[in-house]
Amino acid sequence: MGASGKGEFSRRWCVLSDGVLSYYENERAVSPNGEIRASEIVCLAVPPPDTHGFEHTFEVYTEGERLYLFGLESAEQAHEWVTCIAKAFVPPLAEDLLACDFERLGRLPYKAGLSLQRAQEGWFSLSGSELRAVFPEGPCEEPLQLRKLQELSIQGDSENQVLVLVERRRTLYIQGERRLDFMGWLGAIQKAAASLGDTLSEQQLGDSDIPVIVYRCVDYITQCGLTSEGIYRKCGQTSKTQRLLESLRQDARSVHLKEGEQHVDDVSSALKRFLRDLPDGLFTRAQRLAWLEASEIEDEEEKVSRYRELLVRLPPVNRATVKALISHLYCVQCFSDTNQMNVHNLAIVFGPTLFQTDGQDYKAGRVVEDLINHYVVVFSVDEEELRKQREEITAIVKMRVAGTASGTQHAGDFICTVYLEEKKAETEQHIKIPASMTAEELTLEILDRRNVGIREKDYWTCFEVNEREEAERPLHFAEKVLPILHGLGTDSHLVVKKHQAMEAMLLYLASRVGDTKHGMMKFREDRSLLGLGLPSGGFHDRYFILNSSCLRLYKEVRSHRPEKEWPVKSLKVYLGVKKKLRPPTCWGFTVVHETEKHEKQQWYLCCDTQMELREWFATFLFVQHDGLVWPSEPSRVSRAVPEVRLGSVSLIPLRGSENEMRRSVAAFTSDPLSLLRNV
Repeated sequence: MGASGKGEFSRRWCVLSDGVLSYYENERAVSPNGEIRASEIVCLAVPPPDTHGFEHTFEVYTEGERLYLFGLESAEQAHEWVTCIAKAFVPPLAEDLLACDFERLGRLPYKAGLSLQRAQEGWFSLSGSELRAVFPEGPCEEPLQLRKLQELSIQGDSENQVLVLVERRRTLYIQGERRLDFMGWLGAIQKAAASLGDTLSEQQLGDSDIPVIVYRCVDYITQCGLTSEGIYRKCGQTSKTQRLLESLRQDARSVHLKEGEQHVDDVSSALKRFLRDLPDGLFTRAQRLAWLEASEIEDEEEKVSRYRELLVRLPPVNRATVKALISHLYCVQCFSDTNQMNVHNLAIVFGPTLFQTDGQDYKAGRVVEDLINHYVVVFSVDEEELRKQREEITAIVKMRVAGTASGTQHAGDFICTVYLEEKKAETEQHIKIPASMTAEELTLEILDRRNVGIREKDYWTCFEVNEREEAERPLHFAEKVLPILHGLGTDSHLVVKKHQAMEAMLLYLASRVGDTKHGMMKFREDRSLLGLGLPSGGFHDRYFILNSSCLRLYKEVRSHRPEKEWPVKSLKVYLGVKKKLRPPTCWGFTVVHETEKHEKQQWYLCCDTQMELREWFATFLFVQHDGLVWPSEPSRVSRAVPEVRLGSVSLIPLRGSENEMRRSVAAFTSDPLSLLRNV
């Protein structure tokens, strides 16, 4: 076995015994040249073949900022040594990390979850694009999918660096306490989080398995280009398109497209070029012909059925990307009166692009045209999804039209006033609301601005408050804010405050059986009398059944046929009932149903106890949002109370200085096996 480029390796006889790796001049030597105690090992890395001259090498990092490099000719032998050394230094709590091959394995200081007050030591392994972690307080965590990260950044200065990894509802801070092994982890994680190649599945991916490069372009065109004449038909400037595409391919996650900095035609051309250049194509070489043949089926129903079959056969990332792209083109053609890009025009542009036919096969355009025309059926889009999509794009276009009329373009953002805890002049914040912002992101932005730390069991939420109705609605954390803003009346505002009932609601949901609720409530309908807008009638006892699809109202428990029935996902439920209706109890809520013709219907319901109200409200949230009432993980600005601030960047104090690190390294330079990287 050898250690340090092939000519510099020294041959040594190595023995691993009782948690000590000893190396000798030769197999006959009695005294070792040196030894590495397993308890001192902080990282074990397996670089790609031929990295260091020897075909198979591995690196051992120790607490004393020392790196040992070992090389072997045989892959089997190298694997055996790596496995044995890993078993010797990894404690029982982290032995799950040894179950699969790794490129890097070791311990690092970290902060995560709600425990951000002090750093702890965790065990990590990097395998492909997955980072597995075991923390002292719990079992093996779900692996972080590095190519699906929302953010990967380095904070702090060169001496005190922190690697910040943000996955959906999960933030992890890895600290650079030991510079030598930290730099190795940093490089390896950055490489694993980047696009691995040109195929779709090798790209950085978003939550829904859609490549970030596609999402970034589609999101920008949706915000800034829906009403741009000739969108996708016009070409951008070749040099700008090329530069943009290169930066997106390099690290799409860090590219933030902004109006005024990029032209919509440059972005649309970059997206088309990316899709056209995919080595296997969006519809894959293996299935491309089947899609083109399907377009010739004369019976529309049979043809749509065939498209659905073929969609299921596509790889998951291709399938998600096809849906996202066609959904986007469906939105684009909704505004063909303004942008002049109807379904046929879009098909002429995208047929050759997606099927890489260079315009030689008319069937390519026909497939795209069919997919847009039959978008709802082919992709099984439910009414609620379609309604939300329409609301979002209508809000964006309204905002842009208003911006044009006033001579200002909002660059896809809308300025809004949001209050913290209560509506007072001193609590108001003016904030830009991009089209993609969720209620959770808005809440965290407001708290971060006011430097409010999130503690355990603090359920901070954004509420829509309707003063005229004396009612309020906690927004679901994943709701998009922009469509809500455009629907707000003059009597309504947004306020960020703690949701006091959330803990009780979550406990109720965790303990109950099934996802339905039934029981008696007092009910009143909002009917206008003689056009005076006065509600008539009083509250009456009614029996209700709430399930995953609808809310039913029965005159009494024994009734077989409901008097009324509403689709549950189209209901908005507000806490509170206006006092002039004289509600029989103070535990009521207001239910609003908007019909397809945008007519609003309203009902008032009252419970006998506060707990009953919470149970009904929790069940509404549960069925409306498919069981996900609150984020399962703490959120990114659970970057708790910042301990140090530099500008707007939260920093975490770290131990040690560069001078101390240099002294500890210098102490070991005399051993020829020690390979120093004074990075």
